[in-house]
Amino acid sequence: MLEWFTSLPVVIQALLAGMMTWGLTALGAALVFVFTTIEKKVMNMMLGFAAGVMIAASFWSLLAPAIEFTEQDGGIAWLPAAIGFLAGGFFVRLLDFVTPHLHLSAPLESAEGPSTGLKKTTLLFLAITLHNIPEGLAIGVAFGAAALNMDGATVVGALTLALGIGIQNMPEGAALSIPLRGEGMSRRRAFNYGQMSAIVEPIAAMIGAAAVFFIQPLLPYALAFAAGAMIFVVVEELIPESQAENGSDLATLGLMVGFTVMMILDVALG
Repeated sequence: MLEWFTSLPVVIQALLAGMMTWGLTALGAALVFVFTTIEKKVMNMMLGFAAGVMIAASFWSLLAPAIEFTEQDGGIAWLPAAIGFLAGGFFVRLLDFVTPHLHLSAPLESAEGPSTGLKKTTLLFLAITLHNIPEGLAIGVAFGAAALNMDGATVVGALTLALGIGIQNMPEGAALSIPLRGEGMSRRRAFNYGQMSAIVEPIAAMIGAAAVFFIQPLLPYALAFAAGAMIFVVVEELIPESQAENGSDLATLGLMVGFTVMMILDVALG
C-alpha cells in the first residue's frame, strides 16, 4: 500500500493526505448527530489536546527538519527557520486582518476583520476555515520535502504529520458544529458547516507541495513558515478558547497529552 502511495505524484499524495484530515474533521463534526451540547470542560480538554498536537507537529515535523537541512547544506542553521517562522505568523495575522471572522466563544460584536453584515454562523465558519489553511500548507510542504529527499523527511513522516493534524481536527469539527446546533441550527446544517471548514486543507496541501517542489531553495523557509503559521493559530485561537470558563487544568493536561501523542507518532513513525 505504501509503495503504491509513494508512486503517486507528490501533489496527489498531498491531496489524499489533505482529504484524510478533512474526513477526520467531518468525523468530529458528526458528533452533532449524537450530542446537542458538550460540557465546556470536555471541550476545553479537546481543544487543549488539539493545541498540543499542533505545537509538537510544528517542531518535530517542520522546524527541526528545516534547521537540520540548512545545517547539513552548510548554511546558517537558524536563519531560514527564524525568517520562515516569523513570516508564517505574520501571514496568518494578515489573513485575520483582511477576512471577517468570529472566534468560537466571542459575541457577535467582537468580530474581527473588515466590518460586514455576515451572520454569526458564517463568521464562525470563516474563523475555523481561515485557521485550517496553515495546516494544509504544512502537510503539502512535508510531502514536498520528502519528494526532494530532504534529510530527515520521509513520506511516512509526512503521513504521520497529516494523521496528527487530522486527529486534532476532530475536536475542531465538533467545536464548530455542536455550538451551531445549540443555537438552533439543524443537525444536518451544523454538520455541513463543521466539515466544510476543513475543505481548504486538501487545496492548501496541494499548493504547499507544488510550491516547494518547484522552488527547492525555499524548502527550509517553507517548513518554518508552516510551523510559524500553526503556532500563531494555537496561541491566538486554541489556547485562549481552551482556557475559557475555568477549564485551565483539564485544558493544560489535554495540551500535554496532545503534545506527547504527536511527539511519539513523529519519532516512532517518522
